[in-house]
Amino acid sequence: MSAHATIMGFDFGEKRIGVAVGNLTIGVASALTTIHAESNVDRLSAVGVLVRDWQPTQFVVGEPTYPDNTPHPVAHLAKKFGNRLHENFKLPVDYVNEFLSSTEASTLLADQGIKGRSQKDKIDAMAAQVILQSWLDQKRVGDAA
Repeated sequence: MSAHATIMGFDFGEKRIGVAVGNLTIGVASALTTIHAESNVDRLSAVGVLVRDWQPTQFVVGEPTYPDNTPHPVAHLAKKFGNRLHENFKLPVDYVNEFLSSTEASTLLADQGIKGRSQKDKIDAMAAQVILQSWLDQKRVGDAA
């Protein structure tokens, strides 16, 4: 994979999917948008527009777990979403434990002065940023070893 590769990360939810982008060269993820769609067709259509615009070479999907690392009931849906991404866009998909990603996202937004109900429209994209940043950090540690 090229060091200049754009990576697209997702915080999967049944009603909303947060999206972030990152770059391996600088190792930083940024919140991008939130997809508001419940049907798989609409979700994949929205992702298709983002893929066309950003040209990612890899996807990262958050895998929800409980504190003891057992899968959350939504985990199988996140895996299905990842499988659909792979099937439709022919790009590799990695999964990252997303335990507490929404909590961390809320804290990051609060640090920016965005609190309470004002976070609602931003929290999913910020959680995707947290998930993707975790993956990028793991890659950098792996490359340094």
